Amino acid sequence: MADFMSRFHHLKLNVDKFIARLTLARPPVNALDRQMIAELNSALEIIENQIGEKMIRIVIIDAEGGHFCAGADLKERRQIPSDQVEEVVDRIRSTFRRIYQLPVPVLAAVQGSSLGGGLELVLAADFRVVTNDARLGLPETGLAIIPGAGGTQRLARLIGAGKALFWIASAKIFTGLEAFEAGVAEFVVKKEELKPFCTGLAGLIARNGPVAVQAAKQAIRAGLEVELVKGLEIEKENYRKTIGTEDRLEGIRAFLEKRAPDYKGE
Repeated sequence: MADFMSRFHHLKLNVDKFIARLTLARPPVNALDRQMIAELNSALEIIENQIGEKMIRIVIIDAEGGHFCAGADLKERRQIPSDQVEEVVDRIRSTFRRIYQLPVPVLAAVQGSSLGGGLELVLAADFRVVTNDARLGLPETGLAIIPGAGGTQRLARLIGAGKALFWIASAKIFTGLEAFEAGVAEFVVKKEELKPFCTGLAGLIARNGPVAVQAAKQAIRAGLEVELVKGLEIEKENYRKTIGTEDRLEGIRAFLEKRAPDYKGE
């Protein structure tokens, strides 16, 4: 297991069995201040390098304590001059885009509050697992602003324009169960089940051919932005990436030999 925790104050990062676990660790509510965002970018650089070295196949983003992330640190934000706010939000937006663009799947494990920028971080993931009593929402309009780190775009693409506008315009806070029912989360579990469920889900994905999993993510993501005919071409291009791999041959051998495959990402 590779442990990078000594490099951070507000985060923890370790990699074990091809699973990276990136943990928010700024109690009590893991609010996003400028140092947290800077550390997230440093952690993402490590993760990107580890993906390139074929050491990471999936990323879990979770949090310590009773809450996932309550959003921007409003105490800090109050001290920032108005002419600098846009630059700060741009930095958060680009950080979340970086998470969204990771080539491997990203899973967000959410307990407690995930509000504003905290939910925008969650929306940058591929899968969301929430506890049934979690609290999720984009309450920015209640503060006379709008989500600025991808919330309007990613939420609308996830659940549709009408539902997304209601979530944002109402500034309502939803339970984890309501988020699951609305399609914001893919899975809902009891609080005590969150960590083992996410670890199991990550392991289920990490055991499969990593080139294929990344190709599937790319095909789905890119295909959603175009019409079906073009999407099928994108699928074809990504399928082609898997044909010449050693992993594909290993998968066939393992099937015929009735054993678990040993994929190398090659």
